[in-house]
Amino acid sequence: MTHIKNLLSAGDVDRDFAIHLLDVAEGMSDVNDREIKKLPTLRGKTVVNLFFEDSTRTRISFELAAKRLSADVINFSAKGSSVSKGESLKDTAQTLEAMGADAVVIRHHASGAANVLAHSGWIQGAIVNAGDGTHEHPTQALLDAFTMRKRIHGNASSGKGLDGVKVAITGDVLHSRVARSNLLLLNTLGAEVHFVAPPTLLPANPANFNATLHYSLDQVIDIEKPDVVMMLRVQTERMTASYFPSEREYARIWGLNSDRLVRLKDTALVMHPGPMNRGLEIDAVSADSPRSTVLEQVANGVSVRMAVLFTLLSGERA
Repeated sequence: MTHIKNLLSAGDVDRDFAIHLLDVAEGMSDVNDREIKKLPTLRGKTVVNLFFEDSTRTRISFELAAKRLSADVINFSAKGSSVSKGESLKDTAQTLEAMGADAVVIRHHASGAANVLAHSGWIQGAIVNAGDGTHEHPTQALLDAFTMRKRIHGNASSGKGLDGVKVAITGDVLHSRVARSNLLLLNTLGAEVHFVAPPTLLPANPANFNATLHYSLDQVIDIEKPDVVMMLRVQTERMTASYFPSEREYARIWGLNSDRLVRLKDTALVMHPGPMNRGLEIDAVSADSPRSTVLEQVANGVSVRMAVLFTLLSGERA
């Protein structure tokens, strides 16, 4: 099992370490179910949430995870900080280092920003990538895998991967860091990945991806019979051209609706990383159905991020 100092990519973790993280998250989930949701593990440690992009779920999830492990938390938002006055990433990082940050959780609009921070020498603490441009979002992949494993294997999930589980990741794959991280981690855990999207929203070099590509969600539902259908948000803010004719057309061909929902096999899960564009990539019936794991994913995110911070900051001592 390969131990790591930083979590920059879902590709950084091997199968044994990924399963170890998910098992630790199981323990953290038990803590989150208790009346007093607190562990003293990271007392005296400082975790900085360095967010250059807007976020609700990820930022609050990391903040809650660090606080439940008794760490001191600093929330740094680019808006209203020296960054808005022109301060560089290097100067911001060196300021945090001078303040004694033990871990920096970074979300940045530029792909590779977390990598730069980890290998620059500006910060000695652990770096956790909370989303960098259209590149990766490894903790989202971990919480998605945790959610799948818990639903599929139930209480007997400890020590298990996702061998043979068929996952259809559907929608805006081109701009999705969630899709990239999920592909890497799901491959590592033994799952079978299918990308479903309009040709314009699939990667330009599909040979680089260990996934089967499809252009029709109906065909995937009827022929492949996936165990999990993960809908991706259409990221209009990252689109510089018209990638599909209209929102109505997109919803009709690639959206998950009540008609497609009833054609899924009985045990199939419906997932979405959030925030959802209801009526575009997913309708209200699908989002709120008993098959949907959307709110579970949010709750599991805290447990998984506790496991990541715990392992990076106190793994060996623990």
